[in-house]
Amino acid sequence: MSALDVNTEGHVLLMGLNRPEKRNAFDIGMYRELSTAYGRLHRDPELRCGVLYAAGDHFTAGLDLPQWADCFARGSFPELPEDGMDPLGLAPENQVGKPVVMAVQGICLTLGIELLLATDIRVAEKSARFGQIEIKRGIYPVGGATVRLFQEIGWGNAMRYLLTADEMTADEAFRLGLVQEVTEKGASLDRAMDIAQTISRQAPLGVAATLKSARLARAKGDQAAIQRLLPDLLPLMGSEDVKEGVASFLERREARFRGI
Repeated sequence: MSALDVNTEGHVLLMGLNRPEKRNAFDIGMYRELSTAYGRLHRDPELRCGVLYAAGDHFTAGLDLPQWADCFARGSFPELPEDGMDPLGLAPENQVGKPVVMAVQGICLTLGIELLLATDIRVAEKSARFGQIEIKRGIYPVGGATVRLFQEIGWGNAMRYLLTADEMTADEAFRLGLVQEVTEKGASLDRAMDIAQTISRQAPLGVAATLKSARLARAKGDQAAIQRLLPDLLPLMGSEDVKEGVASFLERREARFRGI
């Protein structure tokens, strides 16, 4: 039985963690399967957005740590498949180039938060509880939380949770900006799909350029991104999508973008 359910709905790739009997704890096999799914999302021109979710009552209990101990002792992450992308997006050259929306319910611990920080839009059910608890196990977060969490919620707020291993509620995550919406029980996936479908109706080249520009600003600073604004607009200006965008505006209809 696969640890990850992968399906498509229109232009959206759904990626579902599927070890509910283990609270979707990440073993190395699940991590590699998720990497392959991210690679598919990145390369398939028919796919425009991804949705990451989980089966069962909980998103993930985090790492299945005994399986990862050998890798960490060697100072490495598990080797990714040749066709895979890094779900944590720690290296720009191995980061999926399309948006990912994440839906969370129940507990979301350690690697779960770091996967969340690598996604672009997050929806959480009221039941969601977030915990970066590595320091309770004698280690510390190495999947990006020490770099990204303070960018999302501010230094003091990030240290409050990174250094105490306290849980954060869904309402607190929303207040701090870690998640963008809070839903009732059982509604997070539907809402994440609504958002993903909306993204998928936009111009794919424009979406990709927007994501690239924002990520450049985050990684290299404002000026690096500003210097690329007009140069990266030029290739889009001759695209069929720009022509369709103008035509749909003049004809007062929804655009039908093809990503060319």
